[in-house]
Amino acid sequence: MEFGEEQLVRYQRHLVIDEIGRKGQQKLFEAKVLVIGAGGLGSPAALYLAAAGTGTVGIADPDQVELSNLQRQIMHTTDSIGKPKAESAERAVKAINPYVKVNIYKTFADKDNIMELIEGYDFIIDATDNFSSKFLINDACVKAGKPFSHAGVTRFHGQLFTYVPGSSPCYRCLFKEPPPEGAVLTGNQAGILGAVCGVTGSLQAMEAVKYITGAGELLTGRMLVFDALCMKFRTVKFQKDKDCNVCSV
Repeated sequence: MEFGEEQLVRYQRHLVIDEIGRKGQQKLFEAKVLVIGAGGLGSPAALYLAAAGTGTVGIADPDQVELSNLQRQIMHTTDSIGKPKAESAERAVKAINPYVKVNIYKTFADKDNIMELIEGYDFIIDATDNFSSKFLINDACVKAGKPFSHAGVTRFHGQLFTYVPGSSPCYRCLFKEPPPEGAVLTGNQAGILGAVCGVTGSLQAMEAVKYITGAGELLTGRMLVFDALCMKFRTVKFQKDKDCNVCSV
């Protein structure tokens, strides 16, 4: 596309970055990213994708906005309580960047629809908050050859890595199966510092932008783990499991 005067001003801070520039901004405009989950992680991820000029942002979430969401789910406002999260998210994204096309899916991602949901998207962001969804997204993306960003948060802690089809390890290379029911505290039970979601979801958006533009190195084969309580970040390397029943078959 030919960027108009408004677009040139809007994306000026991108256009002067050597690793992005006009070529990278054009790639962003042509890209389609699906965010599964419009909560604590999906909020900053979708907002930064929109601000960056991602051409199409898909948002999948079946829930309605609740008062307890507002402590961390920054796409939603007090006026959104009781309304579908997907619709609230669409309004937030459009408010930041009206040029972004938004596709909303007011449905759970499950085994019956996951392949249809991710079809047509260039990058998937797993912004869900439960193990069953994370394994589902991993397995579907590996099968469909879709790159994705995994992330998880609890209390003061966040973690994320990126999967790219080919040689990089997948989620099941780290965790073969979901933990037994009740073995891990949920976010509702353990609590989550809202800003931890902001940091982690923003990093997911960053990984998507880097993948689309080709800038820098992705978190493939590396899990970024951080502890906000003592403000320490560390990277844990992990290898592709040659016996993985998803990415090594």
